[in-house]
Amino acid sequence: MTPFDRIDAPALRMAWLNLGRNGLRTGLATLGIVIGVVAIAAIGITGTALQYGATQQLGGLSNTVTVFPGEDSEDSVVTEAQVRAMERVATGATIVPQRSEQLEVASRSESRRIGVEATSRPAALYDAEEGTIPSPMRNGVLLSRETATELGVELGQTVAVDGRSYRVIAIIESTSGFGPGGVSVVVPLDAVDRDGYDTVTVVAEDGDDAQRLADEIESELNGREEVVGTFTPGDIQEAVSGFFATLNAALLGVGSISLVVAGVSILNVMLMSVVERRAEIGVFRAVGIRRREVMRMILAEAALLGVVGGAVGVVLSVLIGYTVNGQLNGQPMLVFQPRNLEFLALGFGFAVLASTVSGVYPAWKASTANPVEVLRG
Repeated sequence: MTPFDRIDAPALRMAWLNLGRNGLRTGLATLGIVIGVVAIAAIGITGTALQYGATQQLGGLSNTVTVFPGEDSEDSVVTEAQVRAMERVATGATIVPQRSEQLEVASRSESRRIGVEATSRPAALYDAEEGTIPSPMRNGVLLSRETATELGVELGQTVAVDGRSYRVIAIIESTSGFGPGGVSVVVPLDAVDRDGYDTVTVVAEDGDDAQRLADEIESELNGREEVVGTFTPGDIQEAVSGFFATLNAALLGVGSISLVVAGVSILNVMLMSVVERRAEIGVFRAVGIRRREVMRMILAEAALLGVVGGAVGVVLSVLIGYTVNGQLNGQPMLVFQPRNLEFLALGFGFAVLASTVSGVYPAWKASTANPVEVLRG
Protein backbone atom coordinates (compact mmCIF):
# COMPACT_ATOMS: atom_id res chain seq x y z
CA MET A 1 0.00 0.00 0.00
CA THR A 2 1.38 3.37 -1.06
CA PRO A 3 1.25 6.59 0.95
CA PHE A 4 -1.30 7.85 -1.59
CA ASP A 5 -3.60 4.92 -0.78
CA ARG A 6 -3.27 5.52 2.96
CA ILE A 7 -3.80 9.25 2.95
CA ASP A 8 -5.30 10.70 -0.23
CA ALA A 9 -7.71 7.98 -1.34
CA PRO A 10 -9.83 8.03 1.88
CA ALA A 11 -9.92 11.82 1.78
CA LEU A 12 -11.04 11.75 -1.84
CA ARG A 13 -13.71 9.13 -1.14
CA MET A 14 -15.08 11.15 1.78
CA ALA A 15 -14.93 14.32 -0.30
CA TRP A 16 -16.96 12.63 -3.03
CA LEU A 17 -19.59 11.48 -0.51
CA ASN A 18 -19.80 14.93 1.07
CA LEU A 19 -20.35 16.58 -2.33
CA GLY A 20 -23.17 14.16 -3.02
CA ARG A 21 -25.07 15.24 0.09
CA ASN A 22 -26.42 18.30 -1.72
CA GLY A 23 -26.47 17.36 -5.37
CA LEU A 24 -28.21 20.49 -6.63
CA ARG A 25 -25.77 22.88 -4.98
CA THR A 26 -22.81 20.81 -6.14
CA GLY A 27 -24.21 20.62 -9.68
CA LEU A 28 -24.67 24.37 -9.92
CA ALA A 29 -21.12 25.00 -8.69
CA THR A 30 -19.81 22.47 -11.21
CA LEU A 31 -21.84 24.13 -13.98
CA GLY A 32 -20.06 27.39 -13.29
CA ILE A 33 -16.72 25.65 -13.75
CA VAL A 34 -17.93 24.04 -17.00
CA ILE A 35 -19.01 27.41 -18.39
CA GLY A 36 -15.65 28.94 -17.48
CA VAL A 37 -13.66 26.16 -19.16
CA VAL A 38 -15.78 26.37 -22.32
CA ALA A 39 -15.35 30.15 -22.31
CA ILE A 40 -11.57 29.72 -22.32
CA ALA A 41 -11.01 26.59 -24.42
CA ALA A 42 -13.83 26.83 -26.96
CA ILE A 43 -13.23 30.52 -27.64
CA GLY A 44 -9.50 29.86 -28.07
CA ILE A 45 -10.16 26.96 -30.45
CA THR A 46 -12.60 29.05 -32.48
CA GLY A 47 -10.02 31.83 -32.79
CA THR A 48 -7.44 29.29 -33.99
CA ALA A 49 -9.91 27.98 -36.58
CA LEU A 50 -10.56 31.48 -37.89
CA GLN A 51 -6.83 32.22 -38.05
CA TYR A 52 -6.14 28.95 -39.86
CA GLY A 53 -8.82 29.71 -42.46
CA ALA A 54 -7.53 33.24 -43.05
CA THR A 55 -3.90 32.20 -43.46
CA GLN A 56 -4.81 29.25 -45.70
CA GLN A 57 -6.52 31.60 -48.13
CA LEU A 58 -3.30 33.58 -48.38
CA GLY A 59 -1.02 30.57 -48.36
CA GLY A 60 -1.20 29.97 -52.11
CA LEU A 61 0.13 33.47 -52.79
CA SER A 62 2.76 33.65 -50.09
CA ASN A 63 5.57 33.12 -52.61
CA THR A 64 4.83 36.30 -54.59
CA VAL A 65 6.09 39.87 -54.46
CA THR A 66 3.99 42.69 -55.91
CA VAL A 67 6.04 45.67 -57.07
CA PHE A 68 4.18 48.95 -57.62
CA PRO A 69 5.14 52.59 -58.33
CA GLY A 70 6.53 54.34 -55.28
CA GLU A 71 5.73 57.76 -53.87
CA ASP A 72 8.56 59.39 -55.84
CA SER A 73 7.80 57.72 -59.18
CA GLU A 74 7.51 60.49 -61.80
CA ASP A 75 5.01 58.79 -64.14
CA SER A 76 3.33 56.58 -61.51
CA VAL A 77 4.31 53.48 -63.44
CA VAL A 78 6.95 50.75 -63.23
CA THR A 79 9.25 51.34 -66.20
CA GLU A 80 10.88 48.88 -68.59
CA ALA A 81 14.29 49.74 -67.14
CA GLN A 82 13.06 48.92 -63.64
CA VAL A 83 11.67 45.57 -64.85
CA ARG A 84 15.08 44.71 -66.35
CA ALA A 85 16.71 45.64 -63.03
CA MET A 86 14.31 43.28 -61.24
CA GLU A 87 15.26 40.49 -63.62
CA ARG A 88 18.90 41.00 -62.70
CA VAL A 89 18.12 40.91 -58.97
CA ALA A 90 15.54 38.11 -58.99
CA THR A 91 17.56 35.49 -60.82
CA GLY A 92 15.53 32.32 -61.22
CA ALA A 93 12.21 33.96 -60.27
CA THR A 94 9.41 34.61 -62.75
CA ILE A 95 8.81 38.29 -63.53
CA VAL A 96 5.27 39.12 -64.66
CA PRO A 97 4.63 42.77 -65.73
CA GLN A 98 0.94 43.76 -65.68
CA ARG A 99 -1.27 46.59 -66.86
CA SER A 100 -4.79 47.21 -65.60
CA GLU A 101 -7.60 49.13 -67.24
CA GLN A 102 -11.38 49.51 -67.13
CA LEU A 103 -12.55 48.41 -70.59
CA GLU A 104 -15.76 47.45 -72.33
CA VAL A 105 -16.10 43.68 -72.56
CA ALA A 106 -18.97 42.45 -74.76
CA SER A 107 -20.44 39.20 -76.03
CA ARG A 108 -23.25 38.84 -78.56
CA SER A 109 -25.87 39.32 -75.87
CA GLU A 110 -24.25 41.25 -73.01
CA SER A 111 -21.84 44.11 -72.46
CA ARG A 112 -19.99 45.05 -69.26
CA ARG A 113 -17.38 47.64 -68.31
CA ILE A 114 -14.92 45.47 -66.35
CA GLY A 115 -11.48 45.78 -64.85
CA VAL A 116 -9.15 44.04 -67.34
CA GLU A 117 -5.65 42.82 -66.64
CA ALA A 118 -3.10 42.62 -69.43
CA THR A 119 -0.05 40.37 -69.12
CA SER A 120 1.98 38.02 -71.30
CA ARG A 121 2.56 35.41 -68.57
CA PRO A 122 -0.79 34.66 -66.92
CA ALA A 123 0.12 30.97 -66.43
CA ALA A 124 2.43 32.04 -63.57
CA LEU A 125 -0.46 33.67 -61.72
CA TYR A 126 -3.65 31.79 -62.53
CA ASP A 127 -4.92 28.23 -62.77
CA ALA A 128 -7.30 27.07 -65.48
CA GLU A 129 -10.62 25.54 -64.51
CA GLU A 130 -11.31 24.81 -68.19
CA GLY A 131 -9.00 25.05 -71.17
CA THR A 132 -5.26 25.76 -71.16
CA ILE A 133 -3.33 28.92 -70.34
CA PRO A 134 -0.45 29.38 -72.82
CA SER A 135 2.88 30.87 -71.81
CA PRO A 136 3.50 33.38 -73.23
CA MET A 137 -0.05 34.40 -74.12
CA ARG A 138 -0.11 36.40 -77.38
CA ASN A 139 -3.79 36.05 -78.25
CA GLY A 140 -7.02 34.89 -76.70
CA VAL A 141 -8.68 35.92 -73.44
CA LEU A 142 -9.11 34.36 -70.00
CA LEU A 143 -12.39 34.82 -68.11
CA SER A 144 -13.42 34.03 -64.58
CA ARG A 145 -16.39 31.68 -64.23
CA GLU A 146 -18.56 34.50 -62.89
CA THR A 147 -17.73 36.83 -65.77
CA ALA A 148 -18.28 34.11 -68.37
CA THR A 149 -21.72 33.42 -66.88
CA GLU A 150 -22.63 37.12 -66.86
CA LEU A 151 -21.62 37.51 -70.50
CA GLY A 152 -23.27 34.22 -71.49
CA VAL A 153 -20.17 32.77 -73.17
CA GLU A 154 -18.39 29.44 -72.95
CA LEU A 155 -14.93 28.11 -73.70
CA GLY A 156 -14.05 28.61 -77.39
CA GLN A 157 -16.53 31.43 -78.02
CA THR A 158 -15.62 35.01 -78.83
CA VAL A 159 -15.81 38.22 -76.81
CA ALA A 160 -14.85 41.77 -77.70
CA VAL A 161 -12.51 43.70 -75.41
CA ASP A 162 -12.42 47.43 -76.20
CA GLY A 163 -13.64 46.62 -79.71
CA ARG A 164 -11.07 43.88 -80.41
CA SER A 165 -12.25 40.28 -80.73
CA TYR A 166 -10.65 37.50 -78.67
CA ARG A 167 -11.45 33.83 -78.35
CA VAL A 168 -12.00 32.51 -74.82
CA ILE A 169 -9.13 30.04 -74.41
CA ALA A 170 -9.54 29.30 -70.69
CA ILE A 171 -11.85 29.76 -67.72
CA ILE A 172 -9.71 30.60 -64.70
CA GLU A 173 -10.50 29.54 -61.13
CA SER A 174 -12.50 32.12 -59.23
CA THR A 175 -10.00 32.10 -56.31
CA SER A 176 -7.06 32.83 -58.59
CA GLY A 177 -5.42 36.23 -58.82
CA PHE A 178 -5.13 39.09 -56.40
CA GLY A 179 -7.69 41.21 -54.64
CA PRO A 180 -10.88 40.32 -52.82
CA GLY A 181 -12.72 38.85 -55.80
CA GLY A 182 -9.80 37.69 -57.92
CA VAL A 183 -9.38 38.73 -61.55
CA SER A 184 -12.24 38.82 -64.08
CA VAL A 185 -10.63 39.25 -67.50
CA VAL A 186 -7.04 38.63 -68.62
CA VAL A 187 -5.86 39.71 -72.09
CA PRO A 188 -2.47 39.80 -73.86
CA LEU A 189 -0.14 42.58 -72.79
CA ASP A 190 -0.51 44.59 -76.02
CA ALA A 191 -4.28 44.87 -75.52
CA VAL A 192 -3.56 47.78 -73.17
CA ASP A 193 -1.15 49.82 -75.23
CA ARG A 194 0.71 52.35 -73.08
CA ASP A 195 4.13 52.85 -71.57
CA GLY A 196 5.10 51.27 -68.28
CA TYR A 197 3.24 48.89 -65.99
CA ASP A 198 0.85 49.32 -63.12
CA THR A 199 2.34 46.43 -61.18
CA VAL A 200 4.95 43.72 -61.58
CA THR A 201 4.54 40.36 -59.85
CA VAL A 202 7.65 38.38 -58.92
CA VAL A 203 6.95 34.68 -58.35
CA ALA A 204 9.60 33.25 -56.01
CA GLU A 205 10.26 29.72 -54.73
CA ASP A 206 8.66 30.20 -51.31
CA GLY A 207 7.61 32.80 -48.78
CA ASP A 208 11.09 33.32 -47.34
CA ASP A 209 12.56 33.79 -50.82
CA ALA A 210 9.78 36.26 -51.65
CA GLN A 211 10.57 38.37 -48.59
CA ARG A 212 14.27 38.33 -49.46
CA LEU A 213 13.58 39.41 -53.06
CA ALA A 214 11.28 42.21 -51.88
CA ASP A 215 14.10 43.63 -49.75
CA GLU A 216 16.66 43.26 -52.54
CA ILE A 217 14.42 44.88 -55.16
CA GLU A 218 13.80 47.91 -52.96
CA SER A 219 17.48 48.16 -52.17
CA GLU A 220 18.43 47.97 -55.85
CA LEU A 221 15.84 50.36 -57.29
CA ASN A 222 15.35 52.85 -54.48
CA GLY A 223 18.25 55.19 -53.82
CA ARG A 224 17.44 58.47 -52.20
CA GLU A 225 13.92 58.30 -53.63
CA GLU A 226 11.23 55.66 -53.31
CA VAL A 227 10.50 54.95 -56.98
CA VAL A 228 8.98 51.52 -56.27
CA GLY A 229 7.27 49.85 -53.37
CA THR A 230 6.84 46.16 -52.64
CA PHE A 231 4.20 44.04 -50.99
CA THR A 232 4.16 40.36 -50.04
CA PRO A 233 1.15 38.35 -48.80
CA GLY A 234 3.44 37.30 -45.98
CA ASP A 235 2.95 40.83 -44.62
CA ILE A 236 -0.79 40.16 -44.41
CA GLN A 237 -0.20 36.77 -42.79
CA GLU A 238 1.90 38.41 -40.07
CA ALA A 239 -0.75 41.06 -39.51
CA VAL A 240 -3.52 38.43 -39.41
CA SER A 241 -1.55 36.31 -36.94
CA GLY A 242 -0.91 39.32 -34.73
CA PHE A 243 -4.57 40.33 -34.82
CA PHE A 244 -5.82 36.90 -33.85
CA ALA A 245 -3.20 36.60 -31.11
CA THR A 246 -4.48 39.85 -29.61
CA LEU A 247 -8.11 38.79 -30.07
CA ASN A 248 -7.50 35.43 -28.42
CA ALA A 249 -5.77 37.07 -25.47
CA ALA A 250 -8.73 39.41 -24.98
CA LEU A 251 -11.26 36.58 -25.26
CA LEU A 252 -9.27 34.40 -22.89
CA GLY A 253 -9.33 37.25 -20.39
CA VAL A 254 -13.11 37.37 -20.66
CA GLY A 255 -13.30 33.59 -20.25
CA SER A 256 -11.06 33.75 -17.22
CA ILE A 257 -13.54 36.08 -15.54
CA SER A 258 -16.12 33.30 -15.83
CA LEU A 259 -13.83 30.94 -13.97
CA VAL A 260 -13.14 33.54 -11.28
CA VAL A 261 -16.90 33.91 -10.79
CA ALA A 262 -17.17 30.12 -10.62
CA GLY A 263 -14.42 30.12 -7.99
CA VAL A 264 -16.41 32.56 -5.87
CA SER A 265 -19.40 30.24 -6.20
CA ILE A 266 -17.29 27.32 -5.01
CA LEU A 267 -16.03 29.41 -2.09
CA ASN A 268 -19.64 30.00 -1.10
CA VAL A 269 -20.51 26.32 -1.47
CA MET A 270 -17.57 25.25 0.65
CA LEU A 271 -18.33 27.80 3.38
CA MET A 272 -21.94 26.68 3.54
CA SER A 273 -20.83 23.07 3.66
CA VAL A 274 -18.44 23.78 6.54
CA VAL A 275 -21.15 25.60 8.50
CA GLU A 276 -23.63 22.75 7.99
CA ARG A 277 -21.07 20.16 9.09
CA ARG A 278 -19.67 21.96 12.12
CA ALA A 279 -20.80 19.18 14.45
CA GLU A 280 -19.36 16.49 12.24
CA ILE A 281 -16.03 18.29 11.98
CA GLY A 282 -16.05 18.79 15.75
CA VAL A 283 -16.44 15.04 16.26
CA PHE A 284 -13.57 14.40 13.87
CA ARG A 285 -11.35 16.75 15.84
CA ALA A 286 -12.51 15.29 19.20
CA VAL A 287 -11.60 11.72 18.20
CA GLY A 288 -8.10 12.75 17.20
CA ILE A 289 -8.33 13.67 13.50
CA ARG A 290 -5.60 16.23 12.94
CA ARG A 291 -6.13 19.68 11.53
CA ARG A 292 -4.27 18.94 8.32
CA GLU A 293 -6.50 15.91 7.68
CA VAL A 294 -9.62 18.06 8.02
CA MET A 295 -8.07 20.68 5.78
CA ARG A 296 -7.11 18.02 3.23
CA MET A 297 -10.69 16.72 3.16
CA ILE A 298 -12.21 20.16 2.45
CA LEU A 299 -9.56 20.96 -0.17
CA ALA A 300 -10.23 17.59 -1.81
CA GLU A 301 -13.90 18.53 -2.17
CA ALA A 302 -13.03 21.83 -3.84
CA ALA A 303 -10.44 20.18 -6.11
CA LEU A 304 -12.95 17.48 -7.11
CA LEU A 305 -15.40 20.16 -8.22
CA GLY A 306 -12.66 21.64 -10.40
CA VAL A 307 -11.62 18.27 -11.86
CA VAL A 308 -15.18 17.18 -12.70
CA GLY A 309 -16.20 20.58 -14.05
CA GLY A 310 -12.93 20.93 -15.96
CA ALA A 311 -13.27 17.47 -17.54
CA VAL A 312 -16.84 18.13 -18.67
CA GLY A 313 -15.81 21.55 -19.98
CA VAL A 314 -12.93 20.04 -21.97
CA VAL A 315 -15.23 17.46 -23.57
CA LEU A 316 -17.76 20.14 -24.55
CA SER A 317 -14.97 22.37 -25.88
CA VAL A 318 -13.64 19.53 -28.06
CA LEU A 319 -17.13 18.95 -29.49
CA ILE A 320 -17.55 22.67 -30.19
CA GLY A 321 -14.08 22.88 -31.77
CA TYR A 322 -14.77 19.77 -33.87
CA THR A 323 -17.93 21.36 -35.24
CA VAL A 324 -16.39 24.79 -35.81
CA ASN A 325 -13.35 23.43 -37.67
CA GLY A 326 -15.56 21.21 -39.77
CA GLN A 327 -17.82 24.09 -40.76
CA LEU A 328 -15.12 26.74 -41.31
CA ASN A 329 -12.21 24.72 -42.68
CA GLY A 330 -13.64 21.34 -43.61
CA GLN A 331 -11.09 19.68 -41.30
CA PRO A 332 -12.73 18.88 -37.96
CA MET A 333 -9.66 17.01 -36.67
CA LEU A 334 -7.79 20.32 -36.51
CA VAL A 335 -9.32 20.60 -33.05
CA PHE A 336 -6.47 18.37 -31.87
CA GLN A 337 -3.64 20.52 -33.21
CA PRO A 338 -1.05 21.53 -30.56
CA ARG A 339 -2.30 25.11 -30.15
CA ASN A 340 -5.82 23.89 -29.37
CA LEU A 341 -4.52 21.29 -26.94
CA GLU A 342 -2.81 24.15 -25.11
CA PHE A 343 -6.18 25.92 -24.78
CA LEU A 344 -7.79 22.74 -23.44
CA ALA A 345 -5.00 22.24 -20.92
CA LEU A 346 -5.19 25.92 -19.93
CA GLY A 347 -8.93 25.72 -19.33
CA PHE A 348 -8.69 22.50 -17.33
CA GLY A 349 -5.71 23.66 -15.28
CA PHE A 350 -7.28 27.02 -14.51
CA ALA A 351 -10.50 25.25 -13.42
CA VAL A 352 -8.67 22.99 -10.96
CA LEU A 353 -6.54 25.87 -9.67
CA ALA A 354 -9.46 28.24 -9.20
CA SER A 355 -11.50 25.56 -7.41
CA THR A 356 -8.65 24.52 -5.12
CA VAL A 357 -7.78 28.11 -4.21
CA SER A 358 -11.46 28.77 -3.47
CA GLY A 359 -11.40 25.92 -0.94
CA VAL A 360 -8.38 27.17 1.00
CA TYR A 361 -10.25 29.56 3.31
CA PRO A 362 -13.14 27.17 4.10
CA ALA A 363 -10.59 24.40 4.75
CA TRP A 364 -8.59 26.63 7.07
CA LYS A 365 -11.76 27.77 8.86
CA ALA A 366 -12.87 24.14 9.39
CA SER A 367 -9.45 22.92 10.55
CA THR A 368 -8.95 25.71 13.10
CA ALA A 369 -12.35 25.40 14.77
CA ASN A 370 -12.17 24.53 18.50
CA PRO A 371 -13.76 21.06 18.81
CA VAL A 372 -15.07 21.71 22.35
CA GLU A 373 -16.82 24.92 21.36
CA VAL A 374 -18.15 23.32 18.17
CA LEU A 375 -19.64 20.35 20.06
CA ARG A 376 -21.04 22.60 22.80
CA GLY A 377 -22.70 24.77 20.14
